[in-house]
Amino acid sequence: MIKNIFWDVDGVLANLNFAYYNFLKNHPKYRPLYGHMTWEDLPKILPVDPKYGALELQTHPTMGTELNDDFCHSLAFFTNRPLYPNVIETLKELHACGYKQFTLSATFDVETKKRFLNTLLKDVTDFLVIECVQHGKFMHDTAKEDMLKDCLKRYNLKPEETVLVDDRIYNQQAALNIGAVPLRYRSEFTTDLPPHLQFIDEVHNMDELKDWLVRQNGQLCL
Repeated sequence: MIKNIFWDVDGVLANLNFAYYNFLKNHPKYRPLYGHMTWEDLPKILPVDPKYGALELQTHPTMGTELNDDFCHSLAFFTNRPLYPNVIETLKELHACGYKQFTLSATFDVETKKRFLNTLLKDVTDFLVIECVQHGKFMHDTAKEDMLKDCLKRYNLKPEETVLVDDRIYNQQAALNIGAVPLRYRSEFTTDLPPHLQFIDEVHNMDELKDWLVRQNGQLCL
């Protein structure tokens, strides 16, 4: 049975794509280039890298590192990522059903991200454990895998009873590597899983996620 849920935040609980769009369109440095962009232009400006499977500023063909650095250090844009529909209600429902829930978010600055998440998720921090991990040199390093291992040990959780809900493709492999269950969350502009990972289940919203838990456990509540 699945008893523990590790939530990626960006692209699963919160709409990072909205933050990217607002940043590119309205940041004074980039407004001259992208002030007239439309929502549909996002994957044209930020081509989706196969290892990510979702939008990343660093995939911009010429300014990726610069864009990411400016975004991370512009808190008004960095924190402007609204929660997806029914997130708070779903987390509360799953808590009432007996699931242990955590965030597992990789970031450039752990303390800044923790402060932001405690504000964004203030309605559920009485039971949701906020965990963040520092990125290494690359977005697809082992930081999240290492933190997931550490959390399983610290909270005495069994990997086979634990699901990592994440939209990034490389993090699906991280869950598999430690014996946890990967679940792909499809947000705006995500691309399909590669052939060798297409056995992984995918969901598109919180209702589908609850249906997935019912299929895994035979019922929603533990």
